Amino acid sequence: MKSLMQDKSYAFAVRIVKLSKYLNENKEFVLSKQLLRSGTAVGALLREAEFAQSTADFISKQSIALKEANETIYWLDLLHDTDYLESKLFESIVADCKELVAMLISSIKKLKNKK
Repeated sequence: MKSLMQDKSYAFAVRIVKLSKYLNENKEFVLSKQLLRSGTAVGALLREAEFAQSTADFISKQSIALKEANETIYWLDLLHDTDYLESKLFESIVADCKELVAMLISSIKKLKNKK
């Protein structure tokens, strides 16, 4: 059963892939590769968590997804501050990532409080 967070993380991954293609067209390869890796990892980890072996495993997968989302914000900030991303695009995509971060934090806290 897919959750809202999984749907949002998948849509975010699609945006990251398209952004990476755009950056590669503009001859930026190193940072875009890092962004592609961390930005798509969030959704992959949430998908992986679907079949977690335990609540602890589920929390672990979500915690790693949170770290990847936070890393993605770092790469987005860097790309924006080095003029690879214009402000309008940056603000839109970083807002999506921060929404995922907030959702992950909330989910992890709820799960830890249940334990």
